[in-house]
Amino acid sequence: MGSSAHASQEGPVDFVTEQASPEFKKLRKSHRNFVFPVAIGFLLWYFLYVLLAAYAHDFMSIKVWGSLNIGLVMGLLQFVTTFGITTWYVSYANRKLDPQAAVIRERLEKRITDATITKEEV
Repeated sequence: MGSSAHASQEGPVDFVTEQASPEFKKLRKSHRNFVFPVAIGFLLWYFLYVLLAAYAHDFMSIKVWGSLNIGLVMGLLQFVTTFGITTWYVSYANRKLDPQAAVIRERLEKRITDATITKEEV
């Protein structure tokens, strides 16, 4: 009665084979080559901030301008970094990932269209 996401279905696209295709592997590698280093870098920056806030009170309370101290500046820079990384990723995805994904999508859509036409002929 219900359909399972893991149920074996006959169809024009074999997604397991597509996942093993060189194009998909290249797309996955391109994605990982960006995401993993950037995520590690951001986490290191975040944990540095947390550790300094927890253990370097004197350093973090140094006044920069008026009542603005290093701790507040670094806290605000966490937000700036988050928005910067998001902008960077969108730009990267538009330039590198989307064209690769489009090639895969077009091939799959063509396969589906061809299978649909073949079924209608029968």
